[in-house]
Amino acid sequence: MIRSALLLCVFACMLSIGGQAAEVYVAIGPPRAVVERRLVRPGPAYVWTPGYHRWDGRAYVWVPGAWVLPPRPHAVWVGHRWVHRHEGWVFVEGHWR
Repeated sequence: MIRSALLLCVFACMLSIGGQAAEVYVAIGPPRAVVERRLVRPGPAYVWTPGYHRWDGRAYVWVPGAWVLPPRPHAVWVGHRWVHRHEGWVFVEGHWR
């Protein structure tokens, strides 16, 4: 038990030192995006961030889109996406540009 806790601690330290989480490959491609109905924009500064499928370890789960305030004026949302690589499908987080 102590050995497994030590290995877990070392793995967590390696992730924090690298600054990036390890990529998780999914063998099955994501389903088509759900067609969402946008609710009324809460204010003129809000930007729509579309929904996406996330992998929960067993299956894809839909995360609905939302209206959000950008972190700064003229920021552009680059949406979440799945990228196919040789090893499988990898999720790329959305971000502000």
